[in-house]
Amino acid sequence: MTLCHDVDGAGPAVLLLHSSVCDRRMWDPQWLTLRDAGYQVIRCDFRGFGETPVPDRPYSEARDVRDLLDALGVQRVALVAASFGGRVGLEVAARWPDRVSSMALLCPGMPGHRPGPDLADFDQREDELIEAGDLAAAVELNVATWLGPEADEATRDRVRDMQRHAFEVQLAAAEDVPRLDLGEPDLGQITAPCLAVSGRHDLPDFRQIAARLPELLPEARHLELPWAGHLPSLERPAEVAALLVDFLRETLPQSGTR
Repeated sequence: MTLCHDVDGAGPAVLLLHSSVCDRRMWDPQWLTLRDAGYQVIRCDFRGFGETPVPDRPYSEARDVRDLLDALGVQRVALVAASFGGRVGLEVAARWPDRVSSMALLCPGMPGHRPGPDLADFDQREDELIEAGDLAAAVELNVATWLGPEADEATRDRVRDMQRHAFEVQLAAAEDVPRLDLGEPDLGQITAPCLAVSGRHDLPDFRQIAARLPELLPEARHLELPWAGHLPSLERPAEVAALLVDFLRETLPQSGTR
């Protein structure tokens, strides 16, 4: 199955991977900016998010991403990824390093990360609300946790809509399908330059992951945004779009090939 996706523009390929709080619509504010900066921009919905159905057999998000690139004929891509998408992006870059030219990771997760107290508490509260059938409260918990203080009400409504849709699609599935156990990826195989962005108002887990990546990857640097929560691309869209364009111009030659 090919993930539901959009493609636009011409030039070096850039793939946008979404947070598990959202779907591919989270990149609406950056879509035209990246396209008009001279890139072929691709975005997709992971399984059970947006327009991609829940899985019907064991699956791997990283393999899904690789298969999408194969289907599109894209041999090498820059990854722009948020949160859970960042975790997937790191796995793709570790398993198939020749496919990834550079990575901009916004408040990323990381393969093998064990939740700290704050993240574990969030997970428990979300599970309890879902088990109680209170999806509205579970949605509000996510909005309150993952958006920083500068997010306006329109942005909060956008995240509410994406998170509610994901809950409804996933809970309607007849059964939970397990992920394939591919073993933990070796991040030491990653060769792509990486910008790891954190938000000062985010949970400690994600701040620590972003700060640690320069110790783990040979060409990574960390940038903390003092105003940001967990979803900076939605909190200050234009500022993050400019940040991404600057990074891509440094690491992805405009004469690059597909």
